[in-house]
Amino acid sequence: MSTLYERLRADIVAAMKARDSKTAVILRTSDAAIQRASMDLGKPIDDALVTATLRKAVKNLSDARGEFEKGGRPDLAEANTAEIHILEKYLPKGLDPAKIEALIAEAIRSTGAQSKKEMGKVIAALKQSPEAGNLDFGVVSKLIQARLT
Repeated sequence: MSTLYERLRADIVAAMKARDSKTAVILRTSDAAIQRASMDLGKPIDDALVTATLRKAVKNLSDARGEFEKGGRPDLAEANTAEIHILEKYLPKGLDPAKIEALIAEAIRSTGAQSKKEMGKVIAALKQSPEAGNLDFGVVSKLIQARLT
């Protein structure tokens, strides 16, 4: 498959043919979210949009899993964990911490950021990098804050 989206669509068909309704439902729901995001943003579907949409879905599922665990519902927490595992197959592997630190250091140097007020410049520079699809900006923003203190 040439794109991540094409791979996801092919896997939907495969899951339906295999009568794996659980996987098919999860992937079809993700497909609908990707298409909705494409329409909302007025952008064509590309790997960056697919990755961002799936990361958001994984984050929401992870948050819900934590709430289910707190509420004493291990059955629902386990179901969310299974959904997360299915969606993570489509996400790029994360970068190693040393590479992330190097990217942050380069972005800070190139933007000349000195304080937390300039954090937006650093994040904007990181979003322009070729590695942007592999970065979790929630984690990255915390690392940037620690460096700009």
